[in-house]
Amino acid sequence: MRTTMSTSNANFKNKCVTQVNCIFCDSLLCTRGMKAVLLADTEVELFSTDIPPNRTVDFVASCYSTESCKCKLRDIACLKCGNVVGYHVVAPCKPCLLSCNNGHFWMFNSDAVSTLNRLDATGLNLLLWGDLPELDDSENEESETPSEEECIR
Repeated sequence: MRTTMSTSNANFKNKCVTQVNCIFCDSLLCTRGMKAVLLADTEVELFSTDIPPNRTVDFVASCYSTESCKCKLRDIACLKCGNVVGYHVVAPCKPCLLSCNNGHFWMFNSDAVSTLNRLDATGLNLLLWGDLPELDDSENEESETPSEEECIR
């Protein structure tokens, strides 16, 4: 399932970085969330992240595909309460990879999460994706936990 936020790089860089929490138990799921919509159905809003949320979610059930594309998906559930909160794109299909997308493969269902916009280091401005440091392969979600002051509703 491909997602997108915009058709231009400038709009992507100006998206707010969000903290994503489980709506069922308020457990922190990720600190690098982005509001997105499905390309296959732009009425469906969700949140996505570029870092695997290894210590906050786990896979449930088997891989599946939808009618709209051939991506292989697998549901993910909150480790604290066990509720399904989204899915991981295990193997994106070629049309999805070739279309405009944000490059994120971890998706959170908007009805299963609550979000907070993060603030930049000054604590005065919203943190934007264009202001985040580039990731290296060794980074994961637990290395970047914001303080309460960095988050606003």
